[in-house]
Amino acid sequence: MATQEHAHDDDHGEHLVPYKTFFLVWFALILLTGITVGVSYLDLKHLGFTVGLLIATIKCTLVLMYFMHMRWDRPVFIWFFIAAIGTYVIFVILTFADYAFR
Repeated sequence: MATQEHAHDDDHGEHLVPYKTFFLVWFALILLTGITVGVSYLDLKHLGFTVGLLIATIKCTLVLMYFMHMRWDRPVFIWFFIAAIGTYVIFVILTFADYAFR
C-alpha cells in the first residue's frame, strides 16, 4: 500500500521552474498588455473587439500554463481547459450571432 502512495506522489512531484522562465512569461504579459493598449487606439471598427479577446485569451493561457503550473500537470486538466475555452468560444459566437441578426 505504501508503494501506491509513493507512486501517486511521483505523479505530482515538484517542478522546479527557473526564474528566467517566469521573467519571460511576465515580460510577454507586459508586452501583450502594451499591444492591447496600442490596438485600442487603432480604428479597427468591429475587429478591435475580436483582437482584444484574442490577446486576452493568449494572456490567460500564459497565466494558466506557467503561473498556475498547468503545463506540468496531468493531461486531463489540459483537456478540461480546452473544453472551457471551447464553451467560451461557442457563447461568444452565439452572442455575436444574436447581435448581428437583431
